[in-house]
Amino acid sequence: QVLLVESRGGLVQAGGSLRLSCTASGRAFSTYVMGWFRQAPGQEREFVAAISRNTSMTYYADSVKGRFTISRVNAVNTLYLRMNGLKSEDTAVYYCAASTGPSTARYDSTRAFDYWGQGTQVTVSS
Repeated sequence: QVLLVESRGGLVQAGGSLRLSCTASGRAFSTYVMGWFRQAPGQEREFVAAISRNTSMTYYADSVKGRFTISRVNAVNTLYLRMNGLKSEDTAVYYCAASTGPSTARYDSTRAFDYWGQGTQVTVSS
């Protein structure tokens, strides 16, 4: 069992910035593909970003590319999402997710990830 805890969400004005954090339990963090997803009220959970185990590859949804940056520090079991130029449509609960093994689903699918955090609220005022 892997415990994931998101933090550092909050309320910001449009155009502002936030950095989300996600900490993971255990000794195998560096072996996980990690991702961020978000879900707005009444909407399906959608892909935001993902990062490879060795940090050499990152992936972003078109809606956030150029504004958001995913990163990780394996030595402290932590995943980050730096969000710049926030828009009202970025308002959602943001979830950290871990993929601990091979999956038939791609990185932008919720089915690729087998552990999820509880979520942290990001609200962007218009």
